[in-house]
Amino acid sequence: MSGTLYIIGTPIGNMEDITLRQMRLLEEVDFICAEDTRVTLKLLNRCEIKKELVSFHEHSSRNDAQRIIDRLLSGQNCGIVTDAGMPCISDPGEVLVALCYENGIDVKVVPGPTAAASAAALSGMHISRFTFEGFLPVPKKERSERFELLRNETAVMIFYEAPHKLKNTLKDMAEFFGRERRIALCRELTKIHEEVLRMSLGEAEEYYSVNEPRGEYVLVLEGKTADDGEKLTIDEAMEQVKRLIENGEKPTEACKAVAKETGFKKSELYSALQ
Repeated sequence: MSGTLYIIGTPIGNMEDITLRQMRLLEEVDFICAEDTRVTLKLLNRCEIKKELVSFHEHSSRNDAQRIIDRLLSGQNCGIVTDAGMPCISDPGEVLVALCYENGIDVKVVPGPTAAASAAALSGMHISRFTFEGFLPVPKKERSERFELLRNETAVMIFYEAPHKLKNTLKDMAEFFGRERRIALCRELTKIHEEVLRMSLGEAEEYYSVNEPRGEYVLVLEGKTADDGEKLTIDEAMEQVKRLIENGEKPTEACKAVAKETGFKKSELYSALQ
């Protein structure tokens, strides 16, 4: 009988955020796959856990993955962690999860903090929907293509960014989405120097022209509103309503959701639906 792969979340900064279940599973599994064994070792030492660590990262080969799968197939249990937060999301661990399903190996999740959800909660924005965009492409062409896909996005958008790339990212965002678009810049979440700055893209670009970015950032960008560019027509708003209904939403709830996003009245949309 094969073992189980446990996807184990770890603290995103503050070690006190580790849960009892996470500590128990880290101690119980036969071995742990880590993105950076040095980082994970610090966590294990803090929790007084001694366990075999196996390196698995973006440069690991198919053979590396297969050796881990073979150990699981032999009956061993494995925990997979990333340097911080939930593994297997924009993370090398997703390869192992896919291989486990292909081989009939059980996969369970041991959830923990995520920087994206934590930043969304801290942003102060109205968030009924959000889209996780992770790290933006670095090449100008690919970045422009990504922004183009998001041109009409009405949901809040969440990005990760490194400090040395932040200035260029804010400049590009201000040029594409407009300097008045609102953004929350969440820095060093759960750590001593945690900070949330809420301002427009133009203000953020100016702020960081005189203040050097420090620490890892989560950027929470406001989605497109009815005030951005041309106002949606009633027909365009009704197309959104119909798509929600086709996806199983009740007509009244679909009209309510689209009204929030577009500025049309709920009653106006509901009447047009009849």
